[in-house]
Parts: sequence; structure tokens; C-alpha cells
Amino acid sequence: MSVSAVTAPRRRRRLASGAATVAALLGLAVLAPAAAQAHVRVSPDQATPGSYAVLTFRVPTESATASTVKVELDLPVDHPFSSVSYEPVPGWTTQIVTSKLDTPVPTGNGATITEAPTKVTWTAEKGRGVAPGEFQRFTISAGAVPETGSIVLPVHQTYSDGEVVDWSEPTPASGEEPEHPAPTLYITQAPPSAQDDHAAVDDQTAQATPEVTAATGDSTSSGTSATADAALVVAIVGLVLGAAGLFVGLRGRRTRDDAAARTDGRPGTER
Repeated sequence: MSVSAVTAPRRRRRLASGAATVAALLGLAVLAPAAAQAHVRVSPDQATPGSYAVLTFRVPTESATASTVKVELDLPVDHPFSSVSYEPVPGWTTQIVTSKLDTPVPTGNGATITEAPTKVTWTAEKGRGVAPGEFQRFTISAGAVPETGSIVLPVHQTYSDGEVVDWSEPTPASGEEPEHPAPTLYITQAPPSAQDDHAAVDDQTAQATPEVTAATGDSTSSGTSATADAALVVAIVGLVLGAAGLFVGLRGRRTRDDAAARTDGRPGTER
């Protein structure tokens, strides 16, 4: 058997291994940005005490087979808002629940809050919902913002197949997000330093006035999606360039092996 006959299978195995590595890297490039964005977030995530804040909750559908059909927002009772209103979402009904507080809360200006909004529920109309691969924004106006460090705003996401995902885990001071982080509004406390920049992207989008948002319709969503897509393209291009370098290296190795095989295959080298 000639040396070239022996080395050919090895070359094929090396090339197959290199191709598998490239495919795995490209797969990670696609999945990593998607996983990073698969959180319910509030924008902006900071507010000033005493102000009325317009808060937008971005709710993506993570399921590949079911749509989001209900979103429930828990409002604080230890540091309550005295007033909450909502922006209508086409195809959804909205309900605000007001409850009597177990313990009255002073407002700081001599008044006392004895009852307050405690929950906002958005329910998709029949045949509607947030389909797989989509997200929807749900916006409220809440105030007055209490003077406290931060407020955790848990969100409960219900899918059409009955699954409920609770976005209710507080983010630690280290900024390392848990599996299902709760949207958090920071007031006198600074946000964790390790928070990623996806919330910052939503902050910029949420600065648009309600009138502009209504006029642009789906174009706002397209703008945020375009930003995420651009980041995804940059990541993939980087990996493609790396894959090209790997391919060139493997091709050069193959050329050297072929040259060696031809040399070893001269008469007298057969075994």
C-alpha cells in the first residue's frame, strides 16, 4: 500500500473535524445573541423619586411552538405607586387591579396611601398573541415614583400551551443575571455594573413619545430588531473570517501532504 493511500483517509478525517468545528462555532454565534435577548426587560430601568415614569416592558416569546397570550405585571405594595395608567395594545385587553394595602404607606408629603394599583394584566384576544420569534412592548405610566433604592417588578408570561414563565428572580449586586431575572426599576440605587447593554438599546427606543410610537407602528420594533441583527451579523462575520483562516490552514496542510505523498510514491517506496 502506498503512503498516499494511507494519508488520504487521515486528511479527510482532519478536514471533516475542521468543518465540524466551524459549524459548531457558527451555531454558537447564532444562539448566543438570541439567548442574551431572551429576557423580559423594563425600559428605562432608572427613575427619579417623585416623578411619573413611562415604563415599557419588552416581552419576547422564547417558545418555538407556542405564543404568548397573557402578561401579568406585579406592582409593589411596600413602596406603592399611587397612580398607574396603561397604553392600549392592539389585539389585547388590559386590566389594572387596585387593592387595599395591609399597611398604609406614607407618601412623604403628609398623605397616606391606603390602596394602590397592585397588578396589570394584558390578555390577548382570540387568535392573537406574540408568536414565536416575536416580541411585544407593554407600556404603563406609574407614579409618583417612591424614594427607595430599587423596585422589583415581577412579570408572569403565559403561553398558549399553558406554560407559565415567572420573571421574578432579583438580580444580585454582582450583576450576574439569574435564569429568569425580574425587571427592576432603579431609583436611588445604581444598577449593577455587569448588566448587559440590551436594556440600553431599549432605553433609546423607549424615549420616543407616545405620539411618535403610534405613528411609526411596527417601525419601532423593526429598529430594535435591526440593531440586534447588526450585532449578530458582526459576530457571524468574525467567525466566518476565523473559519476561512482555518480552511486555508487545512488546505495548506493538505497540499504539503500531497507533495509528500507524491515524493514517497516514487518507484521503490511501495510496501
